[in-house]
Amino acid sequence: MTRAYRFASLPCGRRAKWVVLGVWIVILLVSLPLAGKLTDAQKNDSSAWLPNDAESTRVVEESKRFVPSETLPAVIVYHRDGAAITAADRAKAAADVPRLKAVKSDLETSGPKRRLAVDVKGPIPSQDGKALETIVTVHVGNDGWAVLGPGIEDYRDIVQKGPPGLDAHITGPAGYGGDFSNVFSGFDSALLAVTAAIVIAILLLTYRSPILWLAPLLCVAFSLMAAQALIYLLAEHAGLTVNGQAAFILTVLVFGAGTDYALLLIARYREELRRHQDRHEAMAVALHRAGPAIVASGSTVALSMLALFFAVLSSTQSMGPVMAIGIVVAFAAMVTLLPALLVICGRWMFWPRRPAYGSDEPTERGLWARVGSAVAVRPRITWLVTAVVLGALAVGVFGLRTDTLAAKDAFSTGKPDAVTGEEVLGRHFPAGSGAPLQIITKAGTGDRVRAALLNVPGVADVRSPAQPSGGRVYLEGTLSVPPDSDRGFAAVKAARDAVHAIPGANAIVGGASAVTLDVSEASHRDQNVVIPIVLVVVFGILALLLRALVAPLILIATVVLSYGAALGVSALVFNHVFGFASTDPSFALWTFVFLVALGTDYNIFLMTRVHEESKRVGTRRGALVGLAATGGVITSAGTVLAGTFAALGTMPLVFVAALGFTVAFGVLLDTFIVRSVLVTALNLDVGRRMWWPSRLARAEAEAPADAPGEPAPAARGD
Repeated sequence: MTRAYRFASLPCGRRAKWVVLGVWIVILLVSLPLAGKLTDAQKNDSSAWLPNDAESTRVVEESKRFVPSETLPAVIVYHRDGAAITAADRAKAAADVPRLKAVKSDLETSGPKRRLAVDVKGPIPSQDGKALETIVTVHVGNDGWAVLGPGIEDYRDIVQKGPPGLDAHITGPAGYGGDFSNVFSGFDSALLAVTAAIVIAILLLTYRSPILWLAPLLCVAFSLMAAQALIYLLAEHAGLTVNGQAAFILTVLVFGAGTDYALLLIARYREELRRHQDRHEAMAVALHRAGPAIVASGSTVALSMLALFFAVLSSTQSMGPVMAIGIVVAFAAMVTLLPALLVICGRWMFWPRRPAYGSDEPTERGLWARVGSAVAVRPRITWLVTAVVLGALAVGVFGLRTDTLAAKDAFSTGKPDAVTGEEVLGRHFPAGSGAPLQIITKAGTGDRVRAALLNVPGVADVRSPAQPSGGRVYLEGTLSVPPDSDRGFAAVKAARDAVHAIPGANAIVGGASAVTLDVSEASHRDQNVVIPIVLVVVFGILALLLRALVAPLILIATVVLSYGAALGVSALVFNHVFGFASTDPSFALWTFVFLVALGTDYNIFLMTRVHEESKRVGTRRGALVGLAATGGVITSAGTVLAGTFAALGTMPLVFVAALGFTVAFGVLLDTFIVRSVLVTALNLDVGRRMWWPSRLARAEAEAPADAPGEPAPAARGD
């Protein structure tokens, strides 16, 4: 084996392969108990989501001296359809109060269980006499939504057992939190099962082998366990913030990206098995040839995820290092454990289509060789028409709704009890009941602040439920408009303008509606900051990998065009098929990071092979050889990644379902059209100028491309 392959041969040597396998088995044994604790390390309280410098964040911190920290109100509404509340109904609601106070958290596994309710107000009759309202202040602590699922269900068991004809619903921030918690409860295992099933099915279709799929799936499983364990340790001992949102997306990303790297390596290994009799040497060559593409791909995704660190929204910022860790661990498994497993098992893993030494490479006359020949007839017309079609699809992006998603519109299927409760509450009480504005001002200015707030449109009432403390005073305002609507956000802005104008008050406005407003504004700011950083990262890696400037610029343009087309089609589907009211202010950023970072993977897979072949046969021929050799693996990888993100559609939440659809569609579009047709046509048309200013661009002559329809020559073996 030549010196150039020594490093690549380390994981697949005759003795080293057993060492690698042993190390990963030890990693798995250590990781298993730690990975299971990741859920316990999640931080789902408000501080894990809010922008650090937002006004609502300051209110959360200052309000701790007046009201219990990390609490949410659950609003219980009793009503009779079309009838007045009876004396028996009032007695029932009053009798529920001590029962509600007695409910304890189910999360504590040792020691005394704490009571959930820190305060219960009511029952309060509505002015029309047709409803009663009880507000339970629930202490959630660092557990966030996790404590609300079982707790709110216990409350429902209490309040929904009443006189015939009396209905009771639980809504408000805690009521919605309980319904969200029930959606997420057990979803990690369900998502893992669905994702694994999709990956297995696609790998079976790709390899048509009953055995080969086990190798990449085992490696992905090992890497997911190791990543979860490492993230848990960092969360417990290094201050890394992990929330439930990042935890379940980690599963999808590791499965999708890890399988992509496995497909690329296995495809190159299968090629080399036809050229090398010794499987250890074949793997060393394959790893040496495919390694740069896998390294560049993993670096692109990891660094793009780390770009989220520049976000101000805490939930987005914390997701960056979590996703980057998952990618790095998946990459490590695919360049160490996977080569070791494949050489340990030998050629029989490919049964019944074992790549025999000296046999012909099927990609030379396969589908993608024929596609390349067709594109080569008129490459300029091909890429112009393709670009125009993608541009036309991208026009639909102007119909994409990324406004703040109201809680009642956040569920893609079904109608949870919290939604019904909000509708009933709005018919009988001020719309902002249970989600008050929280105002903190300097002691002695409370009366002026209260008077100013009462003149704000949308504010129904203001009161002071707490005594002054530390030279500050706490007020609560009730909105007459839905708190998570445009009118509610307008009321928050007007309230802030009103209190900020009071000299010497130093007043700040927070509460649930203000939190949602601040999150929305931070999301738009993050989009404007993070997207350019990701583009610079992608350009830099492509420029270093391809040693060129023109090719990276063209490739980034194709990725952005593909992203726009995916958003445009998604907007049409969301508005006219799914009927989503909106997506989320952070939707465009999340889809951009996933589609651009992961879409660049396929650029790297294709262009590293084209670059390699261009040195031998020229860019035009290299483009056809590269497509023929990588078209199959790219489409397989894209299908796997699309399938894993499509699995998110099994969660009945609008944001998650929308993210899954857009990324899945965008990856398929990128795989089958952009990479295979648009980029290949551009390679053929631009020719060696793609590699400017490298030496490859200054070659005096290009090797002529074969006539259309002729097979592309195989890549040179070593």
